[in-house]
Amino acid sequence: MTEGLAPDDMFDVAFVGRANIDLTVHVPHRARPGRTAVGSSLTARPGGKSLNQAITAARAGGRTCLVTNVGGDTWGHQIADALVHEKVDTRHLTVIPDATTGAAVIEVTPDGESYITLALSPPTELTAHHILHATADLHATVTVVQLDLPTEPVTVLLQHRPGPILIGNLIPHPDHTPDLLRHLDVLVVNHHEATAILHTTTHDALDAATALHRLGPRTVVVTAGPHGAAYTNEHTHGTIPAPTVPVVDTTGAGDAFLGRLALALARHTPLPEAVTTAVHAGAETVQQSGATTRSHDR
Repeated sequence: MTEGLAPDDMFDVAFVGRANIDLTVHVPHRARPGRTAVGSSLTARPGGKSLNQAITAARAGGRTCLVTNVGGDTWGHQIADALVHEKVDTRHLTVIPDATTGAAVIEVTPDGESYITLALSPPTELTAHHILHATADLHATVTVVQLDLPTEPVTVLLQHRPGPILIGNLIPHPDHTPDLLRHLDVLVVNHHEATAILHTTTHDALDAATALHRLGPRTVVVTAGPHGAAYTNEHTHGTIPAPTVPVVDTTGAGDAFLGRLALALARHTPLPEAVTTAVHAGAETVQQSGATTRSHDR
C-alpha cells in the first residue's frame, strides 16, 4: 500500500504485528462437547492486536502507522479501507496476492468475557525482509511489536529500531532467546501472560511486574482487567485501579490500553499518568461490543 496520511518525517507510534478479521458471535454460553450453542448473527470486522492498537492511538490524535501483511482477498481490502478511514498510515501494509487474510473467531458470553481462536495465515506472516524494508525509511518515537511473531522479524527489528522507545507485547515466541526482554524499553503483558513468562503463579500484578523487571526490561506494565494495572521501573512503581463500569465485551480492551499507553509515552507523559490514561481507555472499550473498529461492520 502506498496510501499514507502521516508526515514523512516522524510517527508518534509505529505498530508491528498482525491484522486480521474478527468474526464475532455473542452466545448464551459456550457449547458443551458434542452440543451446539445458538448465538447472535455473525459480525466481520477488521481486528488483530496491532491494528486495534494503531486505530486507538490514531483516534486519540496520534500519528501512527502499521507494519503488517494481509491477503489479497475481500478481508484484506476491508482492513486496508478501515485503516485509511481511521487515518492510520498504510505505506507499510503489504497485500500478499492469492493469500487469505487471517481471522479471529470470537465468542462473547453474557458476562462480556471473550474466547478467541486465531486462525493464522502463514503467507501473510511478517518476515525479516518485510521488517528491513519497513525500517529503511520508518522513524517513530515509539515502536510497538508483538513478541509472538517469529524470531527473525523480531530480531531484525531489534537491530534496526525505528526510534528511541521499543515496547514489546505478548508472550515471546518460543524460539526467541531468553535475553530478548533485556532489549525492551517497555514490556506490556496481562496478568495471565506475566505468570506464563515467569513460570509461576502470583495473584498480585505489581509482584508480577517486579519479577518481570528483574528479567531485563527497563519498564514493565502488567494489566489486570477490572483490577487496573501495575507498573514498575528503576524510578517508580505503583498500581492504577480501574473504574467500575458495566462490561459488555472485553475484546480489544488490552489493545485499547496499549494503544493509549504507547501514544502517551510518545508524548513524554510520566509513566503513572500514562498508565492511568491507558486504564481508562480499556475501561471505556469494555462497555461496547467489539474492539476499536465497530464502525466498520460488514
